[in-house]
Parts: sequence; structure tokens; C-alpha cells
Amino acid sequence: MSKALLKFVRVSPTKARLIAREVQGMNAELALAALDFMPNKAAGIISKVIASAVANGDYEPEEVVITSCRVDKAAVMKRWRPRARGTATRIIKPTSHILVEVGTATNGKEA
Repeated sequence: MSKALLKFVRVSPTKARLIAREVQGMNAELALAALDFMPNKAAGIISKVIASAVANGDYEPEEVVITSCRVDKAAVMKRWRPRARGTATRIIKPTSHILVEVGTATNGKEA
């Protein structure tokens, strides 16, 4: 089993979790192919993390399964936008930590 972790990536964890749930449990090769056709920003980022996890274990994408794909909330950047009458509105820019674990699949169980 090998894993890859990408920290403080500038994508909302709520939006990234939608993509992470889609690829969890899939074959890595099929997951990479599916992510290439998704229009989301998070799909491209998660695709790179999956490729990194496969490379970290010296595997080929067709022989491993994504055992875990987790998206955690990271620090939030806070910015201000000027508004009417001298006031300001806060802008929230969320960041995420993305963890992907891959392992070989034998008879439905990870080896």
C-alpha cells in the first residue's frame, strides 16, 4: 500500500469531496480516465494525487485499487472587499488537504 498527500491546495473541501467519493474503490487506471473527462477543478488535482500515490509504490495504474481518498479541511484565507458606506464584507477562500491511498487488490481484499 502506498499513499500521497497534497496539503493546502486552493479548492473547497466540499466540492473536492464530491469527486473523491466517485473514485474511491475504483481501479486507479479507470479512475484516472474518468477524472480526465470531469470539468471540475478538483478532478484535475485529485488525478495528480492518484498518479503520485501509484508512483510512490512503484505500481502500474492497472494493478492497484484506490482504497481511500480523503479530503480534509485546511486553513481558510480571509480577505476583505469594500462595500457601500465605508463598510467591508469578508471573503472566505477555503483550502484542502487531499490524501489518497492505493493498494493491490486480490480477491476483493487489499494485500
